[in-house]
Amino acid sequence: MRIVVAMSGGVDSSVAAALLAEQGHDVIGVSMQLYPSTSSGRDPSTGSGHAHASAGHATSTSAGHAASVASQGFGTCCTIDDLNDARRVATALGIPHYILNFERQFDEQVMSNFVSEYVGGRTPIPCAHCNSDVKFASLLTRARGFEADVLATGHYARVEADGGRYRLRRGLDPGKDQSYFLFSLTQAQLARAAFPVGHLDKDTVRAHAHRLGLAVADKPDSQEICFVPDGDYAAFVERRAGDAARPGAIVDDAGTTLGTHGGVHRFTVGQRKGLGLSAGVPLYVVGIDAARGEVTVGPRAALERVSLTASGVNWISGAAPAGWRPVTAQIRHRHRPAAARVRAGDEGRAELEFDAPQTAITPGQAVVFYDGDEVVGGGWID
Repeated sequence: MRIVVAMSGGVDSSVAAALLAEQGHDVIGVSMQLYPSTSSGRDPSTGSGHAHASAGHATSTSAGHAASVASQGFGTCCTIDDLNDARRVATALGIPHYILNFERQFDEQVMSNFVSEYVGGRTPIPCAHCNSDVKFASLLTRARGFEADVLATGHYARVEADGGRYRLRRGLDPGKDQSYFLFSLTQAQLARAAFPVGHLDKDTVRAHAHRLGLAVADKPDSQEICFVPDGDYAAFVERRAGDAARPGAIVDDAGTTLGTHGGVHRFTVGQRKGLGLSAGVPLYVVGIDAARGEVTVGPRAALERVSLTASGVNWISGAAPAGWRPVTAQIRHRHRPAAARVRAGDEGRAELEFDAPQTAITPGQAVVFYDGDEVVGGGWID
């Protein structure tokens, strides 16, 4: 069948494309241009331009473009170098490669959300929004333009058909599993999704890349948020939202002022460093009230909670449960799954109760519900 592969320029998506091509599929490589370009000959505001090159003749990008990207502080993920890596892999595989302009969508749906969440006292997950709002929603639409049956990515996850429904399962490599970031996919999206490396571990993926002679075989994984490569989230937010740096009070749970701060966007629940406080015991951020401009701190024990509420909940495995349903839940990507029970509420909300207290349940992060290795659903922690 014809399959569009989202090629980021990394080893995982490159091997995904290679394996599908080896299986005899008609593979088309597609890369997303996410950052502003003044040399592409396109108007970034349209978000609809694309550059095409058949195998071996992918479009080149000027040094001026690379310098433009670098000057804006973008990182080691989805940069012009990554687009060039994807082009080289496509050439080696003998498949066509397209670069599609998603600057507007990425700005509106990922970066703007990132800023508004931090200003609102929440801690966002841009990778989850990028996966659901940009990669799958937008690329699936583009895939139809290529008359493709399936969109494949390099995610470490699995999708299985079961009696007319589709189940999202963890990747078999527990250290690389990315199902947490995909909880918001719909049944319609899962029906056209493929994760060719989801049943492999990282070492095997790299071994395939070496076997195929791919230039990205030893390319390291990106570790930072692509548009905040220096890790200074506060500075990025302040550049995008000039009124973000509003001073406020740091208080204890009794409301006593212990110090001041330069903006709630500088804090996240569970944070210990950077508080600028001197106390007899270690203090952590236990709450953020953006409306009042207050950051509440307390001892580590004050971070423990046994319940949460979530909004924007997607029951990816099917209909919402009629009552309480036992699950295991993750409140962060690297959080050890914890036993809990969940029930659906009104207007896309859910309530979850853990069997044992969990530390630093953070508004803005995702909570994802599992039944064994299957994703039942998930939402955004309120």
